[in-house]
Amino acid sequence: MVKEDHTTGKMRTSRGKIFAATLLLALILISCVKGILFSDTVRMEDEQWSMYDPAKFACIVEDTTGSYNLTFTVRTSSDYPYRNLYMFVITTFPSGLSVSDTLQGVLSNEKGEWLGKGAGDTRELIIPYKSNVFFPEEGEYHFKVIQGMRDTILYGIYDFGMTIAKQAK
Repeated sequence: MVKEDHTTGKMRTSRGKIFAATLLLALILISCVKGILFSDTVRMEDEQWSMYDPAKFACIVEDTTGSYNLTFTVRTSSDYPYRNLYMFVITTFPSGLSVSDTLQGVLSNEKGEWLGKGAGDTRELIIPYKSNVFFPEEGEYHFKVIQGMRDTILYGIYDFGMTIAKQAK
C-alpha cells in the first residue's frame, strides 16, 4: 500500500503489508505443490500415440525411507474409440534393473459415459498405478509407458502424464 507522508509530501510504502502479502502468496504456492516429488506430461503429436513411441519419464529419488503414490494422467478426445487403455510400464532402477507391469485404465463406464473430468471434447482421467511405494535405491529412475492396445496407433490421445507424490502420513 502506498501512502503520502504528510510532512514531506513524498510517497511511502507500507513495507509490512507488502511483506505479509508476499509471504502469504509464497505459502499458498508452496502448499499447492507439497508432497509432489515429480510431475511431467508428454504431449502426443497429432493426438496419436504409437506403440513404438512410448511416453518416457525420468525422476531423481533421494529419499528411500518415504512412501509414494504413483499415478498416470491421460487426456483424451471424446472420440477416443475404446472404454479402456492398456499400458506396459517398464521401470528402470538406478542400478539398471528393470521391472515391467501391465496396467489397464478404465476410461468410460459400461454405458459409454466418460470417467474423470472434462469439458467439450476433452476428457482427463487420473489412473492410479501404485500406492505406498518405497524406492529402494537413491538415484535416477526411468519410467517407460507403452500403449498396449491392439492398434499400432491410438487416435484421440492428447497427452499422457505421470505424477509421483509423497504419501500423506
